Amino acid sequence: MSKTAILEIDGNKYEFPVIVGSENEVAIDIEKLRAATGAITLDPGYKNSGSCKSDITFLDGEQGILRYRGYAIEDLAEKANFLEVSYLVIFGELPTVAQLEKFENDIRKYTLVNEEMKNIIDGFPKTAHPMGVLSSLTSALTAFNPKVVNVENEEEMYTAVCKTMGKFLVLATWTFRKTSGFPLNYYDNTKGYVENFLRLMFELPTGPYTINPVIVDALDKLFILHADHEQNCSTSTVRMVGSSHAGLFASISAGVSALWGPLHGGANQAVLEMLEEIQKDGGDAEKYLAKAKDKNDPFRLMGFGHRVYKNFDPRAKIIKKAADEVLATLGVNDPILNIAKQLEESALQDEYFKSRNLYPNVDFYSGIIYRALGIPTDMFTVLFAIGRLPGWIAQWKEMRVNKEPIGRPRQVYTGYALRSFKPMNER
Repeated sequence: MSKTAILEIDGNKYEFPVIVGSENEVAIDIEKLRAATGAITLDPGYKNSGSCKSDITFLDGEQGILRYRGYAIEDLAEKANFLEVSYLVIFGELPTVAQLEKFENDIRKYTLVNEEMKNIIDGFPKTAHPMGVLSSLTSALTAFNPKVVNVENEEEMYTAVCKTMGKFLVLATWTFRKTSGFPLNYYDNTKGYVENFLRLMFELPTGPYTINPVIVDALDKLFILHADHEQNCSTSTVRMVGSSHAGLFASISAGVSALWGPLHGGANQAVLEMLEEIQKDGGDAEKYLAKAKDKNDPFRLMGFGHRVYKNFDPRAKIIKKAADEVLATLGVNDPILNIAKQLEESALQDEYFKSRNLYPNVDFYSGIIYRALGIPTDMFTVLFAIGRLPGWIAQWKEMRVNKEPIGRPRQVYTGYALRSFKPMNER
């Protein structure tokens, strides 16, 4: 017997169906609410509103659970690589050996970026933020690929996926090369996806670049942990833009812009800015822990706790180990990172933080890793975008294949009622 919810307005009762997801999530289907009652719901930030049904990612913030297509994030981070997980997220199943080999080779076919793109990137000043450049370059791909993807055609959709995965990585690293004043690098088809990220970023024409397997493994895990995260701000943006039947590149570009915001993808950048602030003030971590506990102090401890996870961020458990391995391997002696370790150790033992579940999150540890690798702070969100790309593609694909309607939220108008127009001489 199907469940229903009853809403009473002005003595009139209305029934709405209750939907239960595969993980027993309960939702009230209010699709016909306005037609039946004339009323709408008001939910700023959409914290209590489901915008879609999705088969991609399951997240339980209370239990600290994250799964892609039913697979635990812990298993994927330990046993799969980023392209395997990308294939899973986008196409729904883990690839066979043959499918993964073909996927990687097909991505390589599309890693060469049109030379005219250099004219676009040359138009930006060196001071331009990498995320602004990346958003613009991603949007510009539409000009070089004007044909609209037919989502009903599996071959066309597959080609669009491979093209996006291939070109986006190159463009993301070009944003760093541009701001650093280095010549632009090209993808090496003899190397893997994550290995190429490192050499695209750091290899110079003056000498060979040695790729450290510990760093490759850490970045591979970070990209996996960021691959998708349910209906967050940037993902919802991709789906919203795509719902107008805007193309894949245009929709991804919009997602990049949404991710750029400091409340979303900029969180790990905020962690490093906080650590630098602490260092400038003498490097006393305990002083800032006390400030964080003082409710009258505006200081916030960045990288601790999470908007969704009410317990420990499951991604943080995984990447903490990788962060420790990277620091040990590189032997980095950085006062900023020393402050980070002090904050981590003290907060994990402090009852104030433990009782409030204010544990270090994935942004805290990712910022530490990026800093140790010598990646500039303003590039942190670009790396987040590289990891999130398969999730954006999967969500866009799902929304289009499911023929979801164009996104069009309602509002409660709170402005003036009808007013008489005043001639200029009466104002």
